[in-house]
Amino acid sequence: MNATMSSLDLLLFSLSRAFCSSIAVFFQIQGCLICLTLALGWACAAYVRNREIKQMKDCMKNDNSFSFLCHDISELEHSYQVNLPRVTVIMPLKGFGEHNLHNWRSQITSLYGGPIEFLFVVESTEDPAFHAVSRLIAEFEDHVEAKVVVSGLSTTCSQKIHNQLVGVETMHKDSKYVLFLDDDVRLHPGSIGALTREMEKNPEIFIQTGYPLDLPSGSLGSYCIYEYHMPCSMGFATGGKTFFLWGGCMMMHADDFRQDRYGVVSGLKDGGYSDDMTLAAISGAHKRLITSPPVAVFPHPLASDLNFGRYWNYLRKQTFVLESYLTNVNWVMNRALFTTHCYLSWGFVAPYFMAMIHVAAAVRFYYKGFSPEEMAYTSGGLSLVAFLAICTLVELLSMWNLTRIEVQLCNMLSPEAPQLFLASYNWCLVFIAMLVDNFLYPVSAFRSHFSQSINWSGIRYYLKDGKISKIERTPRSKDMGPVFTDLGGKHLYGKKGLPTRGSFLSSLSRSLAQWHQPKKFDN
Repeated sequence: MNATMSSLDLLLFSLSRAFCSSIAVFFQIQGCLICLTLALGWACAAYVRNREIKQMKDCMKNDNSFSFLCHDISELEHSYQVNLPRVTVIMPLKGFGEHNLHNWRSQITSLYGGPIEFLFVVESTEDPAFHAVSRLIAEFEDHVEAKVVVSGLSTTCSQKIHNQLVGVETMHKDSKYVLFLDDDVRLHPGSIGALTREMEKNPEIFIQTGYPLDLPSGSLGSYCIYEYHMPCSMGFATGGKTFFLWGGCMMMHADDFRQDRYGVVSGLKDGGYSDDMTLAAISGAHKRLITSPPVAVFPHPLASDLNFGRYWNYLRKQTFVLESYLTNVNWVMNRALFTTHCYLSWGFVAPYFMAMIHVAAAVRFYYKGFSPEEMAYTSGGLSLVAFLAICTLVELLSMWNLTRIEVQLCNMLSPEAPQLFLASYNWCLVFIAMLVDNFLYPVSAFRSHFSQSINWSGIRYYLKDGKISKIERTPRSKDMGPVFTDLGGKHLYGKKGLPTRGSFLSSLSRSLAQWHQPKKFDN
């Protein structure tokens, strides 16, 4: 040797040599394949979203300046609008945060031309959301059919599901469709119309869903959430049939709940923890159709003070979902998803750890003056590093392209709203978040599996045989849980919000309400 090896040199040499073994090379190539698979999936998703953009631009060229509402401008005529079915929009609320008023306003100022009612469901009048949304409704009381419903405490299911079911019991008797929205969903003016249009075209649709486009606030935690959601986005960008379901946006037939068809009510009410996982299981068991139209992508601004601890709490809740199930088949599928996701997550991270060792060994040996023969293993490792770097670059470019197209689509679907910009994304943090999130996912998943309990917005749920068996609530003064939720920065016990000023779309929605629904408040 040209230089004496220290203990650190020996360690790096041994690790670099070990990482060139057949098994290690297999895992490194597997990591590269994961990158390329994700890149391909995002490319396909981008194609579907971009096809919708091109269709909207073609409509604009054909003098349809309202293509953000519908592709066929004749659908805006009075004769068509008066025949639109009645829709009930149900929003279970918990707490109040910085983006809630904007989100709620985007929901109630929808430009859907048919009869529509909005039900904001809260646990109690002590919830800060109650005061904030009440003031917002008061601003629109003469133009929008909306009200706050107090649901009380859940006893057999999660509070969110309880609020949803109470909303279903309260909805108008003539409603044909029910749309469940989370309070962090920012709708486009034509979103409700687009969802309803698809339901009318194909009565076989059981659930229509959509997916959020995360807008990171700049913290590592917010980028981890963006990265966590991005792989799932390809499952919602099919432009039609999908097996995925997001609880933040679900449109269903109202009669399915009135008649407890397929056990949707009993399945949710009897120990249900996750609304979307439960309904997806019911859909799979009865071979019902779930679809996601290409326009169902919604801006999702994350809290400006979203720290890493709150990201971890969110990840815990996401992995805990896999511990809930409805049937034995559902349990097997969850276990398979649990195992696959954990394997792929660490399989994604491991090659980067190996690459770091190869690079560190090469740099140290180069400056120590070792000969090329002595660095043979390190040189082989650097070839793998180069391949991984290329695959990572392709993956990031594909993710960037999909995000760029979804940002453009959201801007076109909401032409009056403040425009979104891709320049605000920090792609170095995106890469770091990819490593952090995939490393922590199995840790969170195993913890969820062995704990069988979770604190969700100040309420602790315990599972047994996949269903909620116990619910614990502590007095506010003794509550050791968080006083705010994870993504929207919502205070669970604090501030009351004030509505902001209206906009052009608000005025236009009121005009449509008066034109199309002169008797909308009649029972």
